[in-house]
Amino acid sequence: MLSRVAASFYWLSRYIERSDGILRMLKINYNSSQDSTEGFTWAPVIRISSGLDEELEEKLGNDSRTVLRYMITDKSNQNSILNIITFARENARSVQEHIPKDLWQCLNEYYHTVKDPKLDIRLQKEDPITVLDVIIKQVMLYYGTAEITMERGQGRSFMNIGKYLERAIQSIDILDIKYKPTNANPTLLTDITYWKHLLLSIGGYELYLKTYRDGLEAQNVIEQIILNNDFPRSVIYSVNNIQRYFDRLKNNSNVNDYREISFQIGKLQSNIKYSSVKSITNQGLHQFLTLIKDDLYKIGNSLNEYYFANS
Repeated sequence: MLSRVAASFYWLSRYIERSDGILRMLKINYNSSQDSTEGFTWAPVIRISSGLDEELEEKLGNDSRTVLRYMITDKSNQNSILNIITFARENARSVQEHIPKDLWQCLNEYYHTVKDPKLDIRLQKEDPITVLDVIIKQVMLYYGTAEITMERGQGRSFMNIGKYLERAIQSIDILDIKYKPTNANPTLLTDITYWKHLLLSIGGYELYLKTYRDGLEAQNVIEQIILNNDFPRSVIYSVNNIQRYFDRLKNNSNVNDYREISFQIGKLQSNIKYSSVKSITNQGLHQFLTLIKDDLYKIGNSLNEYYFANS
């Protein structure tokens, strides 16, 4: 497979996964803003998608509709859903002959749904949850179509590597940013609503209730998001799947390149697998997550160097 084609598959999938994560986070946070305005802030969401921009946080404030429009339809925000799906579509267009027609049509429909000028008006005047649900359904339609139409070859492997790499980074960012305030405000450690919203934002609340019987506790939330092999958005689940799909790329022409990246993935996999909540908290959650995230970025950089020809 040409490096250009491999890179397009990889980035197409990363952008789609990023849009899915942002949309789900926006939906849960909007619900949270309606449940209780006291103490609620959109700052964590803004930081996850736009970095530590205090001026931007001050500009957007806590007006939910303003934040939603910035995060979904604002062209000046590089990580807005509009820009993300545009980048995804550009990558898909460059490999259109390698993807099923149904998948291209599905992605195109997603793009036009977000690009429609009426969407911005609806975010201003209608129930935002209804609008978000419409967009989220487009993402789910894309995932379902990809699952049943994509050829089980190298292209799909690169797509899944991109998806799970992006997913692991998102889970790390959400946990890290949501856990930081507990250092200054220890009462959050026992705030059931606080942890419930975190789990809901990454689709882990129902599994948590089935797994842990002693209520919502910060230590259990950390365990589920980092170490739970049954949670589709846990860090270990994502890294295991990165390894799984990368193994399928091995061939006689790229043995040395394969070994280099496989070693990086295996080292990261072992580091997470043989950690515990106790060892993580002793090391410091932020430090642990930062090291894991750095390793994920290194894997991405190595893929770019060895497989995508620095594309």
